[in-house]
Amino acid sequence: MPHTKDELPDALYGAAQVRALDARLIAAGTPGFELMQRAAHATWRALVRQWPAANQMTVLAGHGNNAGDGFLIAALAHRAGWAVRVLAVGDPQRLQGDAAQAYAQAINDGVAVQGWTAPSELRGVIVDALLGTGLTGDVREPYAAAIKAINASGLPVVAVDIPSGLSADTGHVLGVAVRADLTVTFIGLKLGLFTGDAANQVGALVFNDLQAAADVYRDVPASAVRLVTANLPRLAARAPAAHKGRFGHLLLIGGDQGFGGAILLSSETALRSGAGMVSLATRSEHVPAALTRMPEVMVLGTSSANQLMGLLEKVSVLVVGPGLGQASWGRALLSAAANAPLPQVWDADALNLLASGFVSLPKDCVITPHPGEAARLLGVSTAEVQADRPAAARALSKKYSAVVVLKGAGSLIAHPDGRLALCHQGHPAMATAGLGDVLAGLTGALLAQGMDGFDAACLAVWLHANAGAQQGKFGRGLAASDLIPVIRQLLEEHAPCLK
Repeated sequence: MPHTKDELPDALYGAAQVRALDARLIAAGTPGFELMQRAAHATWRALVRQWPAANQMTVLAGHGNNAGDGFLIAALAHRAGWAVRVLAVGDPQRLQGDAAQAYAQAINDGVAVQGWTAPSELRGVIVDALLGTGLTGDVREPYAAAIKAINASGLPVVAVDIPSGLSADTGHVLGVAVRADLTVTFIGLKLGLFTGDAANQVGALVFNDLQAAADVYRDVPASAVRLVTANLPRLAARAPAAHKGRFGHLLLIGGDQGFGGAILLSSETALRSGAGMVSLATRSEHVPAALTRMPEVMVLGTSSANQLMGLLEKVSVLVVGPGLGQASWGRALLSAAANAPLPQVWDADALNLLASGFVSLPKDCVITPHPGEAARLLGVSTAEVQADRPAAARALSKKYSAVVVLKGAGSLIAHPDGRLALCHQGHPAMATAGLGDVLAGLTGALLAQGMDGFDAACLAVWLHANAGAQQGKFGRGLAASDLIPVIRQLLEEHAPCLK
């Protein structure tokens, strides 16, 4: 997504929380109409920066405060000499309060307002002022038809506060949603602008707090925290006399017949991410490849769980699941891991076997499901997970008493105590096999170096996503192993090995 600048606030809010912030701002002495004017000016400035050569505008307005913003934006453009008209999808006579005042100002300024119909021609920059953050159910007519017309126009689109049809709480498209090139949002960043379908709808993101003082935000807890360099957990610097025994002994378990690549990717990532010692338990057929690729990793050809028992007593952290399979070999090894009192990362087939009820999750685990795996773990459909990703991540964390990384666009990290972090960096070139194996190995390496599960997951997700964003600049054809040297570089930049 284009909005990756760290000057955006860290705090992410739901729609109800933003309404509470708005009410606080008004109660503190700023009239609602003045806030509407500030929002209009912020949007106008942003769209002029985005399209400096434009001189035409079509505003599609609904019937709430979002429409009021649109009428005031139209008035500003009209005063600047643009050719402007407002297509009212909602009846302007139903407008109340500040929105009605905004409509009256636009009319007094000479802005042309007419009712929207399906054949209405759209011109210039389109201003989406149809539906705000209060939308809960699917978009109904005539708004659905208006949104489809905007999307079909091929014209530049700016969304006021949020693209109409996108849930502010979940990032889910409620039937149909505007695909904006630019979204200007106010007072508090909405969680739904950063996860789920948001990457396809939001475009570039501009935030304006409408001059809200710090007191307005006090005692209004955020729904989630957006991960940025300033708030990321850090590995401590290493003492000059450091030795490998101080940075953990990580054991990775996986790689059934035909699936050796997955566990090798995890192992190489763990090695390159700072784990003191790395061991690998995999099928004997994969030992030559593992030693050729990574002679630094201690590889155990494993045919039965009994061969793991001595090693489990020597290691400090486990990563289980990449390439594990769901046959008897993988089941036996997973059972042995589940009985080991160690911090663990479970991924891939370990999660599928967990969902089947074959095994229970031990304490101090991080689980890293993609939406399909999350759906199986919760006993719902993938569509239900994607419809409310924050709720799904929290439900998984509570059900399994584990730190959960719900992967996907706008990855979420949930802690059983209610904390929720979000990472919206990444690149569509990351839609390729093996990326999850890299993330699992990286998370395990950070655990081995002493981080707790939530901090390790947050840092791992951020490193993984930003490495992908860097490599994604080269376009299609990204391989999972391309991320490994970049992760090492980013980790050193963020938390240098020496002070």
